[in-house]
Parts: sequence; structure tokens; C-alpha cells
Amino acid sequence: MYKGTKVLDIHGHMSAPGAIHTFVATMMASNTARPSPLEFIEKPGNAFDAHIRDRESAGLGDEDFMKTNTEHVKLLDDRQIDMQVIGPRPYLMMGWMEPHLLPAWTRFVNDCIHKQVRNFPDRFFGAAQLPQISGAQDLSHCIPELERCVNDLGFVAAYVSPDPAGRRTTPGMHEPYWYPLYEKCEKMDIPLIVHGTNSLDPRFRGVPHNYQLGFATEQYLANQFLQHSDVFKRFPNLKIVICHCGGGLDRFLKTDPHLGQTDLSNNLFYDTCAYDLNFLEAAIKQRTPQRLLFGSEVPGSGRAIRPETGRPGDDLVPIIGALPFLSEEEKVRIFHQNILKVVPRLAKRLK
Repeated sequence: MYKGTKVLDIHGHMSAPGAIHTFVATMMASNTARPSPLEFIEKPGNAFDAHIRDRESAGLGDEDFMKTNTEHVKLLDDRQIDMQVIGPRPYLMMGWMEPHLLPAWTRFVNDCIHKQVRNFPDRFFGAAQLPQISGAQDLSHCIPELERCVNDLGFVAAYVSPDPAGRRTTPGMHEPYWYPLYEKCEKMDIPLIVHGTNSLDPRFRGVPHNYQLGFATEQYLANQFLQHSDVFKRFPNLKIVICHCGGGLDRFLKTDPHLGQTDLSNNLFYDTCAYDLNFLEAAIKQRTPQRLLFGSEVPGSGRAIRPETGRPGDDLVPIIGALPFLSEEEKVRIFHQNILKVVPRLAKRLK
């Protein structure tokens, strides 16, 4: 909480038991799609026999999830974060897997997110993973899972990767490939959270955790494509949040034609998930407090200790709260008000 105002975090990822990795590894090794283990744990009448059910559900019981989810909540408490929108862990979205496997993995991930929300309904809101197939004609194949997550599981947002296959073969976010999803999200009042995923560019191999390069480049490209397109003329009520301050900052003057000149302040937003203070300050000034949503990624890649405070880098509430160039009104916008504008289903829940 910030001075009596609840801190709402747009950028969080699910915490699940390590057994989820066994599920996906087995599925990919066998090259066979499998039902979500959580579905036949919670639905005893499932056609799978008891032996298979026990084997598939090992390490995925209520206590396993509660232990992991509780640790997540402790970190939120330590960082003064009241509520968080949680989605998939982007480096584990694995959009490069065989297309016939991806829907099963996506469904299981969304069941895990839902489990965490149910365990702590006053702390978490769900954001869906979608089974994005780069080589499909368009993204209409994602709509059934989006509908399931929103209508059945109560999710308030959805994650998308600008290039899920990691080979830059996915059409840009300004192209008709995306239109069916945009149309559906606009109709359902569901914002899209844009986050990069794995990159399979062979040049990245020498860089540790090189998926971070994919995060930055793809988010920056998505921002440019959307700024220079007619997406928001076609879908005027669509709202998109680009993570990590947009991936990269602009180096041109605002009047330069290298930048889009359309006012997208009601459509295109960014989060504050950047840990270097110089970058974060520049991002807030460039994007403006009216278009920034608080985001921390707790728990995630911000655990390195900030030398000047002795606290983890993702302890961002006091950092943003102490910025002298922001008014108190602007800080409250970032911490609380802007997300209510962008995520209306969350706003309705809070009421």
C-alpha cells in the first residue's frame, strides 16, 4: 500500500509447483497432447483410471500449490503490493512447440493460474495464456481458450507474445493476422498484455538468459508497429499494455515522423517494470504518468540487490513513491487509478 492507496500490479506471473515441468517435458517427449492434470484431479469422474491420475497429478495437489502460492503472497507483502494480475511465465509459454501440443499446455497453464487465484482471491486476478500459433492464418484459433478463461475462470486480461515461435515469423501486431483477437477482446472488454517470449535467434546463444533479449526487442517492435498503424482506428476501444516500459525508449523528438503521431493515450499503455533507476525515470517522463501502470514482476527477474537501498530491485513502490518529479496525484495514478481504466473487469471486482 502507498500512503493508504492500494497498490495494484499489472505485471505478475503465476507461481506453480515444479511438477508442471514434468508435465510439459513428458508431453513434448512423447509428442502427444495430454489433458490438464488439474482437471482430472478436481473431477474424479474423469475417464482416466486411478493409476494414471495419480501418476499425472504427482506434485500438483492442493498443498503443493498452496505452499508455492503462499511464498508468492509473502513477496507481495514484503514489496507493499496489495493485488496483482498474474499470467503465464513468458519464457515458459513455449510457442515454438509443435502446434498440436500447444493448446494442451496452454490449457494446463491457465488452470494453474486459476488455482492460484482461487487460493488467494483477494490478492490475484488471472490473465490468460493463449495458444498462439505463428503459422496459422490468423489468431481466431485462440478465441475458444480466451472465452473459457474469461467466462468460466473469471480472468480479467490476456497475455500475447509478439513472436511466440521465436523466429520472427509471426506477423507484426499491426497486421490482419491479429484482427480476430482484437475484435474479440474489444467486444469482451479484455485488455491484451504484450510480453516477449523466447527467442531462437542463434546470435543470442552466448548471452545468459537470452530470452530477455527477445522480451526487449519484440516489445519495442510491437510498440512501433502499433504506433504506425490503424489498429486503434479499426478497434477504438481496444486497450493494450506493453510490458517493461515498452521494451525500449524512443530516441527521437515527439514531433519526429519516426514516431507515430496519433494520440493513442486511450489505447496504448505501458508498465513500470524496469529496475535501473535511470531507465525507469526516463520511461516515466517519456511515456507520461497517464499511460503507465505499476508493474513489478514480483517474483521474477528483479531480485538483484539495489546497492543504495540494500533491497531487491523489484521493491519498486518506495522507489516510485520517492521520485521528486512526480506529484502525489501522478503517483496514485500509476499505483492504482490507471489500471482500473485499462482493466475494467478488475475495476468491477473491486467495487
